[in-house]
Amino acid sequence: MSDAELRIGVLGCSAFARRRMLPAISAAPGTELVAVASRDGARAVETARQYGCRPVTGYAELLALEEVEAVYVPLPAALHARWVEAALRAGKHVLAEKPLTTDRARTAGLLALARERGLVLRENVMFVHHRQHEAVRAALAEGAIGEPRALHAAFAIPRLDDSDIRYDPALGGGALWDVGVYPVRAALHFLGPDLRVAGAVLSHGAGRRVDTSGAAVLHTPEGVTAQLTFGLDHPYVAMYELWGSEGRLTVERAYTPPADFRPRIRLRRADREEELPVECDDQVTNTLTAFARAVTAVTAVTAVTAVRDAGDTPEGEDARNGGDARDGGDARDGGDAVAGPAVVLRQAELLDEIREAAERTPAGAS
Repeated sequence: MSDAELRIGVLGCSAFARRRMLPAISAAPGTELVAVASRDGARAVETARQYGCRPVTGYAELLALEEVEAVYVPLPAALHARWVEAALRAGKHVLAEKPLTTDRARTAGLLALARERGLVLRENVMFVHHRQHEAVRAALAEGAIGEPRALHAAFAIPRLDDSDIRYDPALGGGALWDVGVYPVRAALHFLGPDLRVAGAVLSHGAGRRVDTSGAAVLHTPEGVTAQLTFGLDHPYVAMYELWGSEGRLTVERAYTPPADFRPRIRLRRADREEELPVECDDQVTNTLTAFARAVTAVTAVTAVTAVRDAGDTPEGEDARNGGDARDGGDARDGGDAVAGPAVVLRQAELLDEIREAAERTPAGAS
């Protein structure tokens, strides 16, 4: 990693990448946009020109660039595994769009490859880096709603154009992979990794080859439930609500708030109703900052390990302590328990378990 900024190349010029991620990468402290690749050379030139970075025709060609230290992968979900693996084998750190892959075994293999090579691999689930969810966690820890009883989470968007890749099974389309990730991740974020799937339904809209809506019920060993709903043919909904023995917390615009949006967290109890104060926050910049920080941590661990292996370890120093292992994260993976490998893998497992449960449910058949 360079002394000042993490030099990032982008594999693909998707609409989301152009609208949200490229401006953020070029503006965020700690990251520098150095190259953009497309299979269409003209599109690469047009996109790169806006940021004064290098246009590249072809994804493999970008991975061969020495000045690129990390890559952002906004390709369709079905292409993630191939190009994430290629990037890791080229020695690049990777921030990939969600889901990391559409198969838990493939996800596990890529996470293991990254760890083996001393590289950071992150999935671009950005909402967990917004301060409003920290405020919810703090309220729960303070007993604001008593003992947790249930979580209700939903993310749904209006019908898309028929040509949208999210309707194409060959490209990893479907409601579960696209919007279902968010309520599943919310459940993991607040209820922990011991969640189990009790049942699920995935429904296909008329003429669709992918699931366009779904629901799932999960539970913890203690009996706290999570009821999750998601879809691609609905009014816009992006919320979760936590119920407790003494009250409930509601968060609207939970997953994709713009940087200037002022969050509203409602606390309702029998004796009062109030809004918890939360300032605006930029989850895109926060995500990039966390990614760059993870790379710094892993780079520090690698350096300490090299010194140790050379027989010149400073007294009291250990590679396991290189970097920032906040919240119990392992510094060898970038020290981030909120978005690190363990939670990414558990999310992949739950997504597969939801699909498997839906296949056993007659109402979920196409």
